[in-house]
Amino acid sequence: MIRVAVDAMGGDHGPEVIVEGVVEALRDAPGQVILVGDGSRVSDALKKIGAPSDGIDIVHASDVVAMGAHPVEAVKRQKDSSIVVACRLVKEGRADAVVSAGSTGAAMASSLLQWGRIKGIERPAIGTVLPSLSGRCLLLDAGAQVDCRPKHLTQFAVMGSIYAERVLGIERPRVGLLNIGEEETKGNDLVLSTYARLKEVENLNFIGNVEGRDVLPGRVDVAVCDGFVGNIVLKFAEGMASATFDLLRESIHYDVRSRLGGMLLRPSLKRLWKRMDYAEYGGAPLLGVRGVSIISHGSSSAKAIRNAVRVAREAVAGQIVQEIEAQIMQTEGDSQ
Repeated sequence: MIRVAVDAMGGDHGPEVIVEGVVEALRDAPGQVILVGDGSRVSDALKKIGAPSDGIDIVHASDVVAMGAHPVEAVKRQKDSSIVVACRLVKEGRADAVVSAGSTGAAMASSLLQWGRIKGIERPAIGTVLPSLSGRCLLLDAGAQVDCRPKHLTQFAVMGSIYAERVLGIERPRVGLLNIGEEETKGNDLVLSTYARLKEVENLNFIGNVEGRDVLPGRVDVAVCDGFVGNIVLKFAEGMASATFDLLRESIHYDVRSRLGGMLLRPSLKRLWKRMDYAEYGGAPLLGVRGVSIISHGSSSAKAIRNAVRVAREAVAGQIVQEIEAQIMQTEGDSQ
């Protein structure tokens, strides 16, 4: 049985929302979840919603890493913080994966310092799922590594392809290198060198350079870039989605005819919002560490936590860590 350790103290809404999401996840599919955090607050939250005790354990952690704290320093100093204890459970073999909606930096630092990197991986990457017209696109890196070399981006492409296939269920995912143009000769030195490397990777469905406008229309399943570019793309996409719905809402309430039309469109708009809602995708995997770490949005709702637990289980079941290690070793061998 897959055991998921959940940082019950992470996120903007306290343990109540986290606990609610965990309970919903267990209703979807029975399993084992370990809630890590202030034992009394977590117990009170469970009692408040009348949650069954089956499938839920509590491990007390007396501390919490603040969102503004320096990640590495906090993880080293706050040994009994909820994210550090949750990652320790995986290291000790008492859990198979971690889910946290707390500090992204602390989740990264704790996972990396306690588990280490997968053999052959030089730097881990955060993969973020974006909605597209063809389904979903995995963007990586989304902010973990702002200064990269061609080898790093090549490894991101391999890891992203494996995750897209084994967790997102995309058969032979199309991998594209995010660039300012489709031509092979376009881009800076980093992108030009990475392009040459990606062409040589076996078992990778590399389709060449893709532009920012290719992501949302669904022309690519895995978009590869450094964390500086990826985080800008991610934040722009989030802002565009929010602004688009605000404009729609404003237009619908413009006059009586608009309001009547809005009532007719409501079911379609709800379906559209569901496709664009980050809560549907659960969280972002930290790929490249020797364990499954799912990083959720700080403002995660119960639905987002429920889906994060689901994604963590799927990543463990899909043997993401083992498959990445095998593929990276093969890629490194081919390049020598």
